[in-house]
Amino acid sequence: MANATNVLSQGIEINGSIKFSNDMIIDGKIDGEIQSDKGKVTIGENANIKGDVKAGEVKLYGKVEGTITSDRCELKEKSILNGDIKTKMLSMEEGASLTGRTQIGG
Repeated sequence: MANATNVLSQGIEINGSIKFSNDMIIDGKIDGEIQSDKGKVTIGENANIKGDVKAGEVKLYGKVEGTITSDRCELKEKSILNGDIKTKMLSMEEGASLTGRTQIGG
């Protein structure tokens, strides 16, 4: 299965770290770190993440309490981030909420 997408649906709760290499869609609750060297993670509208997120690309629709580290980060309209962002490229839609510091570029 080339380029498989992993899905954690709404209603799933995980306590602990998640590591993946392809793409992942998360719509559940995670208390722990999410990590991928080059993969893309989409954090859905129903997702609630308490922990750091490290991935090649992050699209945030839901809520994260922690630091996001990525090459590219997108904060969508109703997303909430309570934490810092360290990214090469950031896009933030009107209505997104960010409480923290940003480091963009490099």
